Amino acid sequence: MKFENIRGSVVAMITPYHPDGSVNFEVLTQLLERQIQAGTDAILTLGTTGEYSTMTHEEDATVVAHTVKVVNGRVPVIVGSGSNSTATQLEKSVEYQDMGADALLLIAPYYNKANPEGMYRHFAAAADAVHIPCLLYNVPGRTGCSIPVSVVERLAKHPNIAGIKEASGDMSYVMKLARLVGPDFALWSGNDDITVPVLSVGGSGVISVYANVMPAMCRRIVTDYLNGERERAAANQLKYLRLINDLFMEVNPIPVKTAMNLLGLNVGPLRLPLCEMSPEHTAELRSAMEEAGLL
Repeated sequence: MKFENIRGSVVAMITPYHPDGSVNFEVLTQLLERQIQAGTDAILTLGTTGEYSTMTHEEDATVVAHTVKVVNGRVPVIVGSGSNSTATQLEKSVEYQDMGADALLLIAPYYNKANPEGMYRHFAAAADAVHIPCLLYNVPGRTGCSIPVSVVERLAKHPNIAGIKEASGDMSYVMKLARLVGPDFALWSGNDDITVPVLSVGGSGVISVYANVMPAMCRRIVTDYLNGERERAAANQLKYLRLINDLFMEVNPIPVKTAMNLLGLNVGPLRLPLCEMSPEHTAELRSAMEEAGLL
């Protein structure tokens, strides 16, 4: 399955765990099948929502292998191979490509941050080493740094860099990136609450946390907009905005895993330093899910 020219809803998969904290591959299979049956256009594994930062490299590899095997080419599989170490990112990018990933997600170098030239080289090193598409990942709330527009502009010319997941929530930054959108560079919303606004300036879709909970509706919002049903897309974005916002009332993925457990999907606990949601927030999330018709 090729990633090129994919548009629509990409789910940023959670990673389900057993009560003892080990990866629950049986539930992972069920969740992947649920997404495919709902029409999700691509699967992202080992993103922020997947808690990759608390998993070992060996666990990362087993999750990738399992995901690629279960999906079996039915939709593209994107794998987060980013790191604040360029050498580690390079190693993981090649490894996941060889395991069957269709595309890679490369996060900005958190903690060390880097100057613009260092950031350019960080991304270009991975893109030079593989032959599958790479997506940049701008999420300054997590990394402490934003990818400068000038760096994105340079990287957009790289033949293996196919787009950016933009998760700053800054529409001014989004507008500057929108100038770069073309047949070889895609703009993906990384914030569920502004999917329709990003689509309105040429976005290709959303890489979504919300899609874990309501995959068919998430896809409907995007496909309606792309098919010209813009009023309906906007109406549904607003209809489910309370739930979308409540999925971020605590740090992701605490609320989304809580919501999935409330749905009976048995995704298990989180890994420290993430822990269970507060009772007050859980009650609010339950109310939002009831309002959305999920409970």
